[in-house]
Order: sequence, then C-alpha cells, then structure tokens
Amino acid sequence: MKYTVFLSISLVALSMGAKDLKADLDLSHNLWWEAPEVPVVKFTLTDTLGNLNESDLTFRVTSDRDESRDLVKFTGKTHILAGDKQSVQYTINVAEPGFYKCFIYDDGNLIKKFNIGYEPTLVVSLPDAKPDFDQFWDTALSELAAVPGNYTITEDPEKSGKLRKAYKVTMQSLGDETIKAYLYMPVEPGQYPAQIYYNGYGGKPWEMDPDGRPGWIELVTSVRGQFYSEPDNKYGDWIRYNLDKPSEYYYKGAYMDAVRAIDFVSQLDNVDTTNIYAEGGSQGGALTLAAAALGGGRLRAIMPYIPFLSDFRDYFKIVNWPADPVKEEAARIGLTDDQVYDNLTYFDIKNLARRITCPVMMGIGLQDPTCPPHTNMASYALIKAPKSLTIYPTCGHTVDYADWTPRRDAFIADIMNCTK
Repeated sequence: MKYTVFLSISLVALSMGAKDLKADLDLSHNLWWEAPEVPVVKFTLTDTLGNLNESDLTFRVTSDRDESRDLVKFTGKTHILAGDKQSVQYTINVAEPGFYKCFIYDDGNLIKKFNIGYEPTLVVSLPDAKPDFDQFWDTALSELAAVPGNYTITEDPEKSGKLRKAYKVTMQSLGDETIKAYLYMPVEPGQYPAQIYYNGYGGKPWEMDPDGRPGWIELVTSVRGQFYSEPDNKYGDWIRYNLDKPSEYYYKGAYMDAVRAIDFVSQLDNVDTTNIYAEGGSQGGALTLAAAALGGGRLRAIMPYIPFLSDFRDYFKIVNWPADPVKEEAARIGLTDDQVYDNLTYFDIKNLARRITCPVMMGIGLQDPTCPPHTNMASYALIKAPKSLTIYPTCGHTVDYADWTPRRDAFIADIMNCTK
C-alpha cells in the first residue's frame, strides 16, 4: 500500500482572523503523524496591532466527533513585543488513531481552527450492512438490466474540437429515468481507453476541452435530477427523497445511473473495454466507488476524491450538512434516528467498499468541512483491492488539481503498462 502526502498551502486559508494575534501553523510535518511519532503542533504567533501584546493563550484538542469535550487543553500567558513573533509548540498524546480538531484562542477569541491526523489509515468504522445487503443490490442490478438503455448520441458541433467530437447523450436507467451526459470521442478511428466522470452533489456542468485528451474517450455523466439532468429534477433535495423506503430511495437509482454509464461506455465500438476508468469528487467520488462496487468488474481502476456518503452515524456527528436536512426529513415523516441509519446502511459507501476489486487512488482534504477525512477513511480502510492515498493537509473540500491531475495520469499510465 502506498501512502503519500502533498502539501498545498495556497489552496486553503486556515487563519480565521484574530483580535490581537495571528497564528501561522508550521506545516513541515503536514499535520499528520504515524506511530511511534507523537503529534507535536507548532505555530507562530504574530502581533497584529503594533503594540506590546499580553494575551491569555488557550490551545484545545478534541475528537472530530465531539468538539465540546477537551481531550487536551493548555493555557498560558504570551508576551509579544510590537511587531514581533513568538514560536509555540504543544505535544499531544492521543490514545488512538483518528482525526482531531485543534483550536487556538487569544484572550478567548478563536484565531485558528484546524484538523490533525494520527495514524489516519488505521481509522476504522466497522461495516453495518444488513444481512440482505448483497441481495438488495443484486436485485437492483437485475432491475437495471431489464431496462433497455435506449442510447441516443447527437453531435454537438459547438462543443467539438479538431481532434475529438462532442456528443449529447441520453440513456434510460432504472425506473425508465432519462439520464443525460456528454461524450467526447476521437475523430480518428481506433480503439481508445475511456474515462467516466461522475458529478458532485448539486454541481453545475463545466466546459470540457474537446481536444484536451485526444487519445481518450471521455464521458461526463450525470445522475437523475442532477447536473445535465437537473432541469428534469423531480426529487427535490435528493438526499431526502424517499428516505423511509430503501427500495425507492434516491441513491438506489443514482447508483444504478452510475452503473448505466458503464453500460453505455462498454457498448461503444471504439472503446477498449479492458481500459475503462472512473473519477469523481465529493458525491462524484461516492458514485465512482459505488460504480466500482456494483459495475461487475468492468472498471480497470478508479480515482475518487473527497468522497461523500460514507459512515453516516459518525458523519452526522461531525458536520451539520447533510445531517440537518436528513434529520428534518426524518422528523417530518416520523422516522427515528435508528430507522434512518438502518435505511442508509444500504447506501453507505463503507458497506460497498469490500465489493471493489480494481485498483483505487483516493485523495482527501485534511481540513474538509463537508466530507470529513474520518468519513473518507471509513471507506478507504475497508477496500481490499490495491489502493493508494494522497492527503492534502491544507485542503478543505477539494484536492490540489495541479498535483492531483498529473498524479492521476501517472497512476493510469502505470496500470496500462501492466498486464491485466
């Protein structure tokens, strides 16, 4: 298992502003540690007012699931001359692998909040799949197979380039839902590798460079009611839809839409079906993982990043969204918390992770406030296939694409150069 880390200071501003002091983190250790290392957090305090500064300094550490309870707390006085700096460090003895929230206060004013990790790859959240989990998805796949794809491909000259043409695509998916996508295919005849891109939650379509990857067939797809298909949305806020009915829940159909995209690509005459890849971020990362788990082994490798929809019980303890809309919907329709979590087990990516057989390259943002690293690792730890992880210590709900994209291309190239 490879374990890499890339530092991207420019993408995320961790400073939150101070009353008197500014705190700048020492990022030389990338904010995560592995045993026998002991976490040592270092930062520099700088006067911002041009006056002699005497402040009460407080440094707190909590678990990522309960920031109201201190695991570690240090207090003390600081004396900083006008315009001067002071270096501070704290050793944090944590008891178990995990992600931890750190807080720095100046006279009670929060001036910095950030996450650190300790043995991040050892963070485990046990699967909680129901006994009929595999049967549930095998039935869904049978239902999808009974729906003709009814694929349509229409050239879009305005989005086409010299080396590849762009096509509007429609396909039928589970429940006869129409899914829309864009296809980019090389002009020259031949057999080409293909890559599928899955969309983020509520994301808007982006412009592709038609000639950006001339040796590839690329499909930018959508799931029901989102992205290209959002004008036809009949589901409202997708994560709430039929929360009380797993067999009719939104993500049953959405995961089948992800599989239908593989069906579409696989039947194209000029696709090298031994080299189909998938990538996506956030919800797109979850869809990428679900597609690999449910797609019948047709994906050669996948590249999910900052994936959504994993480890719901802990997820909802760490962040307010999507916990709040789910809990609001549950209250509206009279579901208890246990009923909600029981229903969501069928769609929890950590429960699908063990079905993945292809290589996985995952990226996470250590400071992610939307899909926290704890939830990312809940799925990653349960993947049995070859896998590699890249942690972006200062990234929030993103990765550093300047690093991610060439890393992805190298990952694919290594796989294509190996015998399957």
